[in-house]
Parts: sequence; C-alpha cells; structure tokens
Amino acid sequence: MSKGTYYVTTPIYYPSSKLHIGHTYTTVAADAIARYKRVTGYDVMFLTGTDEHGQKIQNVANEQGKTPKEFLDVVVGEIKTLWETMEISYDHFIRTTDDYHERRVQELFMTLYNKGDIYKGEYEGLYCTPCESFWTESQLKDGKCPDCGRDVQVTKEEAYFFKLSKYQDKLLALFENNPDILEPKSRVNEMVNNFIKPGLEDLCVSRSTFDWGVPVPIDEKHVIYVWLDALSNYITALGYPEIKDGEFAKYWPADVHLVGKEIVRFHTIIWFAILMALEIPVPKKVFGHGWILLEGGKMSKSKGNIVDPVVLIERYGVDALKYFLLREYTFGQDGIFTNEVLLNRINSDLANDLGNLVSRSISMVEKYRGGVVPALGTATEFDEDLKKVATNAYLALDKKMDNLDFSGALEEIWKVIRRTNKYIDETMPWALAKDEANAATLDSVLYNLIDNIRLISILIQPFMIHTSRGIWNQIGLVEGEATQWDAVKEANLYPVGTKVVKGESLFPRIDIKAELEALEEMAAAKHVKEFPPIKPEITIDDFSKIDLRVATILDAKPHPNADKLLILSLKVGNDERQVVSGIAKHYKPKEIIGKKVVIVANLKPVKLRGELSQGMILAATDDADFLTLVTADIEDGNIVS
Repeated sequence: MSKGTYYVTTPIYYPSSKLHIGHTYTTVAADAIARYKRVTGYDVMFLTGTDEHGQKIQNVANEQGKTPKEFLDVVVGEIKTLWETMEISYDHFIRTTDDYHERRVQELFMTLYNKGDIYKGEYEGLYCTPCESFWTESQLKDGKCPDCGRDVQVTKEEAYFFKLSKYQDKLLALFENNPDILEPKSRVNEMVNNFIKPGLEDLCVSRSTFDWGVPVPIDEKHVIYVWLDALSNYITALGYPEIKDGEFAKYWPADVHLVGKEIVRFHTIIWFAILMALEIPVPKKVFGHGWILLEGGKMSKSKGNIVDPVVLIERYGVDALKYFLLREYTFGQDGIFTNEVLLNRINSDLANDLGNLVSRSISMVEKYRGGVVPALGTATEFDEDLKKVATNAYLALDKKMDNLDFSGALEEIWKVIRRTNKYIDETMPWALAKDEANAATLDSVLYNLIDNIRLISILIQPFMIHTSRGIWNQIGLVEGEATQWDAVKEANLYPVGTKVVKGESLFPRIDIKAELEALEEMAAAKHVKEFPPIKPEITIDDFSKIDLRVATILDAKPHPNADKLLILSLKVGNDERQVVSGIAKHYKPKEIIGKKVVIVANLKPVKLRGELSQGMILAATDDADFLTLVTADIEDGNIVS
C-alpha cells in the first residue's frame, strides 16, 4: 500500500555546454531521494529536463551554422545519454521546446495577462546574456554579473512585465510564517534581506530582440522570457493548466525543488510570486545546495577545469561515484573536489569497510561451513547489540533523508557496517573454529554476519543499487521477502541453509599513488590543445581576391537590436565606412576607439539586424571563446599582405 505521493525536481539544465560533475550533483541527489521514497512505499514523480530557449542558445546555434533545434537535439541527446550512464531514475524528462509545454506556457501567460498581472511597457537595464538575467546597478559585483563575473550590457526594448512588486508583502509573509520552506536557513536570510526587503521591481517576462522562444500569443514579435517559460515546467509537465486533475492534482505541490544556490532567487521569489498570481500552492520546500569546487573555484568550461563524470564511472563504477558525491559533501554547503579525496573515500569506506566485510564474512562461511550458512546456535554477549544497531538503522536513516541530509543518511548505514566489522573482532570466528566445543557459537556468529550483510544490502539500495544486488548474488539471495524494505526492520530473516559464493571484490582497493599518476597523465593528454583542421587549399589567385586593409576605429556603439554586436565607424585611408562586428561581449566601445585593426575591405556589404556592414574585422578566438582583434601598427588604408 502506498504511503502517499512524493514529487521531486531538479532544475532543467541549459544545454549549451557539456555537463560536468558539478551539474550531476543535483541530479544524483534527486535520484537518491526518489529511489529512497519509492523503495519505502511512496508513489514518486521525479522530473528533470532541459531549458532550451533564449538568446544564448540562438547565438551558439548560429555560430555553428545550425538552427537552434538542430543544435539542441544533439546536446539534449548527450545529456540523456549521461543520465542513462549515471542510471538516473527520472520519471519524466521535459524539454521546453516540447509542443505541450509551449502551448501551456502561452496559456499561463494569458491567464496572468487577463488578470492584470502582466502588462506592456519598456525595459531599460543591465542584462547578462550567458545567465539570461537582468540586474540592477546595485546588484552588480565590480560592475559585472554577480553570478558569472562576465560583462553586462545596457538593454533597452519594448517588453511585457510581470507585477512582481505586487507580491512583495505576500512573499515576505510566506518566508516569515514558513521558515522551513527554503533551506539551508542562510538562503532564507539572503532572499529576505538582499532582495525582498530592499524592494522588488516588476519583472521583464518577454524579449523582442531575438525570436528563439515561445511566442507571446497576443504579440508575436515578442517571445516569453526564460523565467516564466522555464520555471513553469514544474507544472506544465504535470498537465497544468490544460489538465488540472490527473498528475497535477496528484503530485502538486512539489515536495522539494533541488536547485543550486545560484538560482535560489528565481525558484523562490520569482517562481513563488508567479504561483501566487496563478492562485496555485507553492512547493513545500526548495533546497539550495552548495557547489562542488575544484581547487577553490567553481568548475567552468572556460577555465578548463571540468571533471568528467563519465571518466570517473568508467574507472570506479557508477555506485562509487554516487556514493562519493552524497557522502563526501554536506548537501547545503560548498565542497572541494580532488582526485585524492575521491580515491581515499573509495578505499576507506567502500573497499575497506563494506567490501572487506562482505569478502571476509563469505570466506569464513566457505572455510568453516563449506559455504552453507548454518542455523543460529549458541548466542554471544555481542549479538543483541549487533542486531539492535542493524534493525534500528532505518529509523535514523528515514529522518536524515527527509531532511535531505544524504551524507548523514549514509553515515547511519556505515554505523551498521562498522558495528558488524567490530563484531568480527569481538567474536573472533577464527579462534572459535579451533575448538569443536565452540561449534554452536561459531554457527551463530556466521549466521549473524550474513544476516547483517543482508540488512546492509537493503539499506544501501537507494544509493548503490548494483552493489546491493552484487551482495545478494554472493550471499545467495534473489529479490524477494528477505530483501524488501520492511525486511530491514527485523533480524534473522536470512534463510538457513543458503549457499554463499565469494565473487569478485565489490570495490577493489586502489593504489592511490599509482592512480593519481595515471589520472594526471590522462589530464595532461586531454589538455593538449587540438586546433581546428586547416581548410582545403586555395590558389594564390583565390587569395589575391581578398583585399585586407588596415583601418582605424573612429567610433563604436552598441547595436540597438543585438546585444552581441557593435557598430563601428572606420577610417580606411581616405575612405570612411561602417562595419557591424560581433565583439560586444569581448570589448567595450570606449576600449577600442583609436585601435588599428585589419578588415576584409572588399566583402560584399550586408545588413546585420537592420544596420549596414561594409566589410569584416579580423579576430582570433580560442576554445574558451576568448576573442582578440587582429591589429597592425601602420597607417590605415595600407594593404595587409
């Protein structure tokens, strides 16, 4: 009989770059709580997916010569493959380009518009394209985006706004009356003191300077902005607003949104206000976890410090990686990742504690009883405490999991493992085996060891499913009554007379020094820079058609219709011309006035987003997307050859 429903979500990921171990952290945690709730009797809905609209996606796709959907289909396929490799047990994968989601978002927009909570106006402010975020001057950090540290651009455009300010008092009351709705507690203080109390401004919920998004139903030159589009996935995936019974009635409000700490503001202040406007209950809890850092900094493609989870799985197994992520770090806090920390955790907890316990217990049954587990005989003074620790573990485990304390939950299981290892030292089966008079006592010790391993194998199921089944194979169990979750509450359920067979070590001990050297060699090989292949050969006649000239930049200004572009006024000898160049995120207009650059002077003029461009400026870029203008220290107008 079901204990009820449980709805857990991850943020939907922005598919513009390869996912790394930091991204997998949220999903592994969500997978663990989903598996735990399922095995303990809940009807679970676990949602994840991809956030696929916005200017950044459109820009990346254009740079690759693809349509946004062509680009996305490839990257989303890679994300799904990673989740398959990591054995993420999601129930629903949503893409914000799914027809049903787009249709439902448009209906939500119109509901808010007709209610008067969305109105048309003009936006002028600071915008970070990579983060798809608007900021006020006071929110910037050293003049840059406080989330990613990149430059922001002044953006001015016609837009639709959501009346976020209208819900300021309701949000404040919500946090004051429901302090557990957001955890850790430090996140509540941040939202209240840094954002709500200083005053909320109405939120821009449409854009008109790009078209890759869900069209506004009443004004198709606008697309619905990312936060109304993306955040709504948590209810559109359940059928809302088209189907308000069914899954929506069954699972909403969500039991927990798991999110990284950098997007708590969007998942509480903005999302909660939207739900209030729709007159829908807010989620029961949002948990903003910390980051996994590498050498003190956040993992980043541009920094080249990504840790690839697939490589770790190939070397150590998916169970070892999941265990490490959940055990090593306190979920609400930042943590430092190093290869040495990973290997030490695998050796100490998995190889030494668990793997060695299973291996030597089965070895003793094989050695002393021919591999057949005997019935209980004479009890020892240690039996009662052993069984009490093992059969009560689920109580503390349940509390830890409800609090999303994954590390603490695994510690409760490891208390059982350590107690069982201690039991071997206390009873010394090898000594008992030397005297036939102790045969009945040895029988009890061997039975208790295998039965405790059975209990441990049940407890670890939500976290390490392969290890759990691997243990069952070695102790002769198949999935059934003795392995069900309720069987973790009672000792002596292991079937007497079952034959055990020692298999390969669950977690072979790692030579840490040698393994660190191997990982360093892999990293060094991976970071050998690979340059794009040289294009097909051309003749000197082909090259002579290109007219490269030195030009002086007289003036530079932002393009009125494209954040990425600058409009440049150039002096090329006796000629002046205008060139539109995609360098806005790399150079500020004032920085480049007076620079002497190299241009393709005889390129056919074109209009870029409504502005004439008479040529092309040459620049070089690397795989970290860092762009540098090609310059020349000679008089403008001269030929470059």
